[in-house]
Amino acid sequence: MQARPINSSTGSMPAKAMMPMINGRPDYQLAQALTKVSPQAQTKAKATATDFEAMFLNSMFSQMTSGIKGEGPFGDTPGTGVWRSMLTEQYSKNFARSGGIGISNEVYRTLILQQASRAQPGQGKQP
Repeated sequence: MQARPINSSTGSMPAKAMMPMINGRPDYQLAQALTKVSPQAQTKAKATATDFEAMFLNSMFSQMTSGIKGEGPFGDTPGTGVWRSMLTEQYSKNFARSGGIGISNEVYRTLILQQASRAQPGQGKQP
């Protein structure tokens, strides 16, 4: 299940909005929820979802590189572990910002749906 946010750069619904998609089909539930959540909350939810995916990817990349020893760009020095951890952190952040593996889209969708369900019926977003 991969959901695409309406506007990837801001995470909010533009004035002339396209329908959000999930698995290649219109996601009416997310579209309705976006009308109940403020643009600021949408932007914050998008940033949180991207950060979550970056943390997951960092964990995954750290596990992938934990067994690498010796030659290569890191060599086999005492600082190798620190250098490698900083490098994998940057890899994961850049990977997540460029679209990642789809985790952030699902997290974003879930956060928006939860926030919309908590919104009071007359409270919606302000124009």
